[in-house]
Amino acid sequence: MTTTHQSKEPAVTPELAAEYGLSLEEYQRMLDITQRTPSFTELGIFSVMWSEHCSYKSSRVWLKKLPTKAPHVICGPGENAGVIDIGDGQAAIFKMESHNHPSFIEPYQGAATGVGGILRDVFTMGARPIANMNALRFGSPDHPKTRHLISGVVAGIGGYGNCVGVPTVGGETNFHPSYNGNILVNAMTVGLADTDKIFYSAAAGVGNPVVYVGSKTGRDGIHGATMASTEFTEDSEEKRPTVQVGDPFTEKLLIEACLELMATDAIVAIQDMGAAGLTSSSVEMADKGGLGIELDLDAVPQRETGMSPYEIMLSESQERMLIVLKPGREDLAKAIFDKWELDFAVIGRVTDTGRLVLKMHGETYCDLEVGPLVDRAPVYERPWEPTPPQADIPASEAPLPGPATEVLHRLIGGPDLASRRWIWEQYDSQVGADTVAASGGDAAVVRVHGTNKALAITTDCTPRYCFADPVRGGAQAVAEAWRNLTAVGATPLAITDNMNFGNPQKPRIMGQFAGCIQGMAEACTTLEFPVVSGNVSLYNETNGEGILPTPAIGGVGILPDASLAASVAFKAAGEAILLIGDTVGHVGQSLYLREIHGREAGSPPPVDLAAERRNGDLVRGLIRDRAVTACHDLSDGGLLVAVAEMAMAGRIGADIDLPAGLDAAGFLFGEDQARYLVTATDADAVIERARVASVPVLRLGTTGGTSLTVGGTDAISVDGLRTAHEAWLPAVMAGGADQPTS
Repeated sequence: MTTTHQSKEPAVTPELAAEYGLSLEEYQRMLDITQRTPSFTELGIFSVMWSEHCSYKSSRVWLKKLPTKAPHVICGPGENAGVIDIGDGQAAIFKMESHNHPSFIEPYQGAATGVGGILRDVFTMGARPIANMNALRFGSPDHPKTRHLISGVVAGIGGYGNCVGVPTVGGETNFHPSYNGNILVNAMTVGLADTDKIFYSAAAGVGNPVVYVGSKTGRDGIHGATMASTEFTEDSEEKRPTVQVGDPFTEKLLIEACLELMATDAIVAIQDMGAAGLTSSSVEMADKGGLGIELDLDAVPQRETGMSPYEIMLSESQERMLIVLKPGREDLAKAIFDKWELDFAVIGRVTDTGRLVLKMHGETYCDLEVGPLVDRAPVYERPWEPTPPQADIPASEAPLPGPATEVLHRLIGGPDLASRRWIWEQYDSQVGADTVAASGGDAAVVRVHGTNKALAITTDCTPRYCFADPVRGGAQAVAEAWRNLTAVGATPLAITDNMNFGNPQKPRIMGQFAGCIQGMAEACTTLEFPVVSGNVSLYNETNGEGILPTPAIGGVGILPDASLAASVAFKAAGEAILLIGDTVGHVGQSLYLREIHGREAGSPPPVDLAAERRNGDLVRGLIRDRAVTACHDLSDGGLLVAVAEMAMAGRIGADIDLPAGLDAAGFLFGEDQARYLVTATDADAVIERARVASVPVLRLGTTGGTSLTVGGTDAISVDGLRTAHEAWLPAVMAGGADQPTS
């Protein structure tokens, strides 16, 4: 086969291929497949399909180690999003994806289009999106770019989500100097569908029409997937043209039009145009169906003049979908998209050739065999080295420098634990009227429309743990997501992940990735909490400095009755406060050690997965039986921080006892895992249930008053804590906060 080359297309050479991210070995592999010098358009297709972002070439061997199956899993990794059965003929469909590099270059549009892209991943499978979440990581609060990046990212997330009419119900935002040159913006969407109305992307039916719907194609986002597969340098600001521009109002129309078409019998396969745009959508549909696709690029709706085949195929313009229709359904489909004032065009057909053929102006610009383009994509087993273990740090080496309440005041009003209200108040969390609990608790709770049941949703990760001990950190990230869902009373069902790491060609970084996967796999298996979807974002480095390893976990669980959902707020005075789970006072890698003693050191807390399961199952049962009035899991900051958060949420004080024989600093601020705080009117009944379940429980104190008192004499007003807690982030955004950089 000889492809006709347009004279104005650049000649393909190894040097040009290198500019587009292909190594010399990969260039030779491409030649072996094509048996000729490819056209410039074909080079672009290989470069994006073999990019790290699209091919997972450095991570695939490790991702296969994650458990992905369970009786309630309908569809695991490999499709646009994961699908789980939630009973009554209904399914939850969800996924998390990154938009890190674009959000650093252009924070508003980078974050906005990240939300738009993850929404399309979910509704392309037939789901109506019901909730958005996010996991954000920024650099030091006093870094000159941080305020600009926070402002743009939050505005972009809110601007898109609010306009498209999907509530943003929670997430997490953290700061660390390792993100100064490379922020993380991970977006998650959860949707609902009927189990008999789930749509997949495999093309079928030789001769079936291939149609393009949504917005017109422009030059925005070209080679965005390739940009997301490289490190940042001082020149990365020049990459602004690779950031897409989103239109949430068009996305809303696209959701409604697609769901209306899905209610008919017209669709054979459907795929959103995300990274690599028309290239990835057409290649993936053809490959999954074991067929070919031929496209007439003259028919592609274009908003700019003189676009080349290369530009059309690699554009990442937003709000676009590719659909294979049943023959004869074109007029029906076109009428629906005309009604919603969206572009609709028949741009090709399914073939039996197994090839991707692209024509324009009467010439052939691409004629590639699809199978080898996908199956022979590079897969690397990168060299890796384990992270050296760090020694435990006894709590006695980090004594309290003063009253515990003064330490609490510093922590609760500092970068890691201060309220994120300034952020979440910019998000519409109530649109749709099914949000039961949004930001500020352990997990968001969203009612399944028209029923009493609800989904619980959370995002979690502790990167400093993953840096110190990737295996333990990976397990802890999964365990904390499981714990947060449990703390609202939900049964955890499955997770999606977003694996954010540095340069995988560095054995140390690849070792972080491998270790986190090992820990995650162990936790997912023990907790019966499989991975059903996810995303890998590598090369999160600037000038050779990588981010902390950040395997963000998005968890979804089910509540049989939304009215059972527990919250963190103290409900009344005179209730017993009970600590469930064992406390030894582990301070290694704790916020207390870092913020109060200036040491980011030691091993992270051990993760006893059997204890997580046992303790969590007890707590969930207590919540379901209404035996407790409030519940909060213990994580960053430890016990006293959790008590303070419950007190501030309920505007009720508490009196906490210090048990004999435990170091005060370790007891109050250690970050031991598998622990919960609950309040109860009948403490004896809860204690007895814990005894029967062989779960440690400690009667910690009593709710009441307006102050938080520790050990009978050390007291601080709850209102004073609230003031410090709420003031930090607005002060940072106003430019007036003077905070340490770590």
